Amino acid sequence: MNVYEIITNQIISNLEKGVILWKKPFTSAMPKNYITEKDYKGINCLLLSFSQFSNPYFLTFKQIRDLGGSIKKGEKGFMVIFYKLLKDETDDKKTFPMLKYYYVWNWEQTTGIKEKTIENKNNNPISECEKVIDNLKDKPVINHGLKACYIPSEDTIKIPDLKYFDSESSYYSVLFHELTHWTGHEKRLNRDSIKTIAFGSECYSKEELTAELGASFLCSHTGILQQTLTNSTAYIQNWLQVLKNDNRFIIHASSLAQKAVDFILGDTQDE
Repeated sequence: MNVYEIITNQIISNLEKGVILWKKPFTSAMPKNYITEKDYKGINCLLLSFSQFSNPYFLTFKQIRDLGGSIKKGEKGFMVIFYKLLKDETDDKKTFPMLKYYYVWNWEQTTGIKEKTIENKNNNPISECEKVIDNLKDKPVINHGLKACYIPSEDTIKIPDLKYFDSESSYYSVLFHELTHWTGHEKRLNRDSIKTIAFGSECYSKEELTAELGASFLCSHTGILQQTLTNSTAYIQNWLQVLKNDNRFIIHASSLAQKAVDFILGDTQDE
């Protein structure tokens, strides 16, 4: 029995013990307005969450100017949309919504404006985990952002800064999860499950299982598995519910995860 099988069996054993609560391993930082402290909602929240900034605060041009700040040279704003109710010219009692927009800039794009305190941890890089990234021949593009995700269309990984995570090990567990997704791109292992698939579908769920198992294998390789195993098991448990708690999916995903980790570590094995 190889190390991949040992870890997979350990996760299955933990799953059989009952429900485990998953805990988000980094500080929740919804995009919000610097002045009002209000969170952006709907599509605006989604658009701003995928920006390349770790700081959650955004400002309008007027707010930047009123605070005595300025926008860094070459920085472009982000469009924010809203609906304004206008009166019907033919009937004062009737109104209709009109879509309008304005631009906002992240605090990191400005100068002369005081940084607002954000909860962060005094985390430090783990050398063994950094080696995994450094030794990759095909270096992934890793940008900091408000969310942790892999974007296939851009072939980039986004992840919050290390200082926003509960611990160093939780940061690398999430990074390894996204790195496993990254291996599925058509330029690498070409997994069908990494392509445009509906969220929550069976195919999507299998890809999430693959990514989390890949993360567990890499955590074992770098010596941080025991710090991350409980939360990984809980995450896998959530996706198994979509697959009607059929542990056979774990075995298949484990095989895909092994290939992904072998690709990352540069190992080759017979089919």
